[in-house]
Amino acid sequence: MSTKPTTTDLEWTELDQRAVDTARILAADAVQKVGNGHPGTAMSLAPAAYTLFQKVMRHDPADPEWVGRDRFVLSAGHSSLTLYTQLYLGGFGLELDDLKAFRTWGSKTPGHPEYGHTAGVETTTGPLGQGVANAVGMAMAARYERGLFDPEAAEGTSPFDHRIYVIAGDGCLQEGISAEASSLAGHQKLGNLILLWDDNHISIEGDTETAVSEDTMKRYEAYGWHVQRVEPQANGDLDPAALYAAVKAAEAETERPSFIAMRSIIAWPAPNAQNTEAAHGSALGDEEIAATKRVLGFDPEQTFEVSDEVIAHTRSLGDRGREARAAWEKSLAEWRTANPERAAEFDRIQANELPAGWEEKLPVFEAGQGVATRAASGKVLQALGAVIPELWGGSADLAGSNNTTIDKTSSFLPEGNPLPEADKYGRTIHFGIREHSMAAEMNGIALHGNTRIYGGTFLVFSDYMRNAVRLSALMHLPVTYVWTHDSIGLGEDGPTHQPVEHLASLRAIPGLNVVRPADANETAIAWREIMKRHTKVFGKGAPHGLALTRQGVPTYAPNEDAAKGGYVLFEAEGGEAQLVLIATGSEVHLAVEAREQLQAAGVPTRVVSMPSVEWFEEQEQAYKDAVLPPAVTARVAVEAGIGLTWHKYVGDAGRIVSLEHFGASADAKVLFREFGFTPEAIVAAARESLAAAAR
Repeated sequence: MSTKPTTTDLEWTELDQRAVDTARILAADAVQKVGNGHPGTAMSLAPAAYTLFQKVMRHDPADPEWVGRDRFVLSAGHSSLTLYTQLYLGGFGLELDDLKAFRTWGSKTPGHPEYGHTAGVETTTGPLGQGVANAVGMAMAARYERGLFDPEAAEGTSPFDHRIYVIAGDGCLQEGISAEASSLAGHQKLGNLILLWDDNHISIEGDTETAVSEDTMKRYEAYGWHVQRVEPQANGDLDPAALYAAVKAAEAETERPSFIAMRSIIAWPAPNAQNTEAAHGSALGDEEIAATKRVLGFDPEQTFEVSDEVIAHTRSLGDRGREARAAWEKSLAEWRTANPERAAEFDRIQANELPAGWEEKLPVFEAGQGVATRAASGKVLQALGAVIPELWGGSADLAGSNNTTIDKTSSFLPEGNPLPEADKYGRTIHFGIREHSMAAEMNGIALHGNTRIYGGTFLVFSDYMRNAVRLSALMHLPVTYVWTHDSIGLGEDGPTHQPVEHLASLRAIPGLNVVRPADANETAIAWREIMKRHTKVFGKGAPHGLALTRQGVPTYAPNEDAAKGGYVLFEAEGGEAQLVLIATGSEVHLAVEAREQLQAAGVPTRVVSMPSVEWFEEQEQAYKDAVLPPAVTARVAVEAGIGLTWHKYVGDAGRIVSLEHFGASADAKVLFREFGFTPEAIVAAARESLAAAAR
């Protein structure tokens, strides 16, 4: 049942109100100057954002990445000025000139907040609902981090206790991803998560009555959230005292995530633009801004007006931040003294280093045996899990198929869950059948820091995840996607479950490394390389997607060059190579068998396994030329998907054995035979390429 917040004293002065109104004017002026943007929401939300930044959150403008800070996520990323004005007022590094440069080339204030670009921005938001799921992931990570370092501490007493605050709009809550994430948050009882809903009833097409009629608060009650409604002031403005009381009530509720509904009027107090869809995504115009300034007591002839008294008042957040961080550092020092082993682990993880000897735990698989790469991945994960406590993850209800269970006896589930393996600090995450939010939650977990996250589903369902995967790449996040059932080789489930275009489509995402190992040993090497790449040695991180087989494939002797993305698996015999066969994943062994036939026919043939095009492209040109000699123009690429990736590697004389249509429901062996993935088909393509190269 929803509740109204009880009265809690808030120290609110005339300078606080002036600072809020200053944020409103700055938002209007910034959009007017550049000629585009979203002023209305930033104007109406100014009291909420100011209350959070100046009165509620524990953070330090001098150290925006302080590990003990509370996190703030602006899921309604189009209202970026809601965040930028508070970062400016609070002294996080933005200055007035940065607001004047809003949405222009090279500025620190791009159209939507970008992680790593602007200090104080915790995540890149823009696609609606992503921020809600990011925040859920951050809340999950905060709990797991506490379990790593301080599990016995009473609630609210650990230096690892902090909260995640998120502001979301109507659009965020209409997107399905927020429903997925909110459902999981309620199930997980994430009491460290507080969401403020900007219930302004306006979207681009006008009043939200055009599209929504459900009771959103009851929906969140059904998810298991603590729900409150904050009424506006009589003039329609948000009420800071009521907001503050609601937040304090939410903070006191530690067994459930909290949802605070705020009825706002977009563009308040603009005399004519308030409560209109035009104020959502368009500049207000000089006359309307001047009228608004008169209402608020600002000089209509001035732009970007900030009084010295206001900026001095808001920048005092720096003093409060230093005090909060000093108190936290004292508590951390006390924890260190009491927990020296955990402190050493904390320092290692903070430094983004892996434990000594971890590579020695990786399994080596016997050559010759048939092993599905998904099964090999599962064995690698369990081996790594034994020595890397910060590694955790799960799948979207496909753990048995994805082989993503790192610990069968320890499920990340809240107190009160009836399952015997439930542990609020458990290692195996059950994301549920929520692929899209799983990916965005993984982003949030990575953004939070101090853990290493992976998550699995079938490769075909990466389509559900794509927007979040794209944001993983955009933010350079060290997340690992475990995508299994990577081709028609999954068999009888048929074309709805058989990925055809997915490998090429995912490779098209800049910054995403797709890895499709040929066998068990390549899988182990791939995991090792991914773990290394997610350390400080590699600088900017990158997400990785493992594409793994359902069916067994032959195992070859391990070759360290697999970590370079492409390497010579079998060299030509009987002279220099006249032909190169390039293959990935389950098609590599078909290329090997084709090579045997070609060699027997007197054609010296090299087989190149290329598990990762992206890793291969990083190598020096000399290495790439050594693997794919420019003089050898007879080439065949083999992959059970569309051939878009391979044209640049085979050239004009080359041929591609690919699948340019959907699959079918049948046994995997039948499908490979019927669709032309056989050694004989590869040999035929090779002879065509040899003939073309000879012309």
